[in-house]
Amino acid sequence: MMNPQSISRKDFIKSSSILLASTCIPSTEGAKANEMVKENFADKTLTLKNVRLETGFDYDGDEVIHTKTELFTVEIEKGKIKNVLPNQPKAKAIDAKGLLMLPAFRDMHIHLDKTYYGLPWQAHLKKNRSVKDMIAFEQQVIPELLKTSIPRTEKLIGLLQSYGTSYARSHVNIDPTSQLDSLKHLQLALEHKNKSFGAELVAFPQHGIYYTKSADLLKEAAKMEIDFIGGLDPTSIDGGIEKHMDFVVQLALDNGKGIDIHLHESGESGIKTIEYLIDKVNENPVLKGKTYVSHAFALRYLDKTKTEEIAEKLGAAKVGIASTIPLSGNPMPIPILYKHGVEVLAGNDCIVDHWNTFGTGSILQKANIAAQIYGYRTEFELSRILKLATGNILPLDDKGKRQWPATGDQANVVLVDASCSAEAVSRVSPVKSLIHDGNLVF
Repeated sequence: MMNPQSISRKDFIKSSSILLASTCIPSTEGAKANEMVKENFADKTLTLKNVRLETGFDYDGDEVIHTKTELFTVEIEKGKIKNVLPNQPKAKAIDAKGLLMLPAFRDMHIHLDKTYYGLPWQAHLKKNRSVKDMIAFEQQVIPELLKTSIPRTEKLIGLLQSYGTSYARSHVNIDPTSQLDSLKHLQLALEHKNKSFGAELVAFPQHGIYYTKSADLLKEAAKMEIDFIGGLDPTSIDGGIEKHMDFVVQLALDNGKGIDIHLHESGESGIKTIEYLIDKVNENPVLKGKTYVSHAFALRYLDKTKTEEIAEKLGAAKVGIASTIPLSGNPMPIPILYKHGVEVLAGNDCIVDHWNTFGTGSILQKANIAAQIYGYRTEFELSRILKLATGNILPLDDKGKRQWPATGDQANVVLVDASCSAEAVSRVSPVKSLIHDGNLVF
C-alpha cells in the first residue's frame, strides 16, 4: 500500500481513498478558489501524522517570546479526537507535513441567505444610505434573489470553508416579502452541506417587527428549526424599545430559544436598548449565556467610565457581543469587554451583497484586523486574539499549558501553514485543509 506523502488537494484525496477506501463526492461547482472536495470518514478512523501542535511558551523574564510546538500523530474517530499520540513518522497515515493544527474557524455573525456571490459583480448603490432605504430595496430584489438562493448559499459556504471555517451563526430574513422562504431555502442549503459544515440560525426581522408587520411570521419561524430570535434597531425602525424588545424576549422564552439582536443605533437609544436587554436577562436567568447583541455600535462612543460600567453589567448577565470588527470610527472596546468576562464573537456579516460590497469570507483576517486596531504585536497578544476566529477556543491557556486538542474534543480542526497561532494571525496564514466532524474538506 502506498504511503501518503502530501496534504495537497490531489494527494490528500488520493491518499485518503487508498487508506480508507472511501468515495470522493464533489461539491457544487463554484469559483475556482472555492472548488471543494469532501470525503466522509464519520464512521471510520482518520489518522494524521506529522501534525504540529502547540505545547507551551518560551519566556524572557515575564514576557512570552516564542511558542513551542512538537509533531504528533492524531487519531480521529466518529467526528471526535480519539488520541493525541507521540509522532509516528513512518505510520501509514495522512502526512500533515508539519502543518499547524488549530481549532476550525467559526463565523458567528453572517447572512448566508443574502449574497451576490455566484452572480455577476454588482457594487453597493449610492442611493441606499439608511437601514430603511435598504429595507425598501430588499422588498424589490428579494423575489428575484430567492430563485437562486440555494445554490448561491452553497457556494458561499464553500468560500467560508476555503478559509477554514466549519461553523457559522447565520441570521436569516423573516419578513413579509420573503415570508419563510429565505429560512426554508437556507435550511435546504445547509442540509446539502451538513457533512462538512455546521450552523445555528437566527430568525431575523430584517424589515422590522412592526414596521412591516413581521410579528406573526416570527412566531411561525420560532417553532421551526432555529436557535435564536433576532431583533433590529428598536427605536429607529419600530419606534420604541419596550414593545420591540418585550416581543423578542417573550418569543425566545416561549420557544426555548436564545436572543441575538442587530443594534446599529449608536446614541442614547443604543445604550438604553442594551441596558433594557440586560435587565430582561437578569429577570429571566434562563437567557444568561444565550443572549447576544450584534454590532452594538453604541459601545464605541462611550467614555471610559461608562464603558467599564456597561461591560461589567454585560459580563455579570452573561450577555455576549458579536462584532464585525469595524475599521471606521472609534474601535469597539473589545479589550475592556474581555476584562469583564464578556463573551465576544466575530463575524464577516455581509459577503459581497447589496448591503456591503466588501467581504473576503476569512474570519482569521478579522482576528488580524483586531490585532492591528488594538496594537497587538507580541507573541502572547497575537496568540490570544486568535480566539476571535475560533469561537474562543485556544490551543494553550494563558499560562502556556496545552488545553486543546484533547481526547473527546469535537474534531473540527484546520491545518494552516504557520509555525504557531501568533504567526497564523499575524500573516493570515494559508489554510491547507479543514476537517469537520471527521470529514475532510479541501
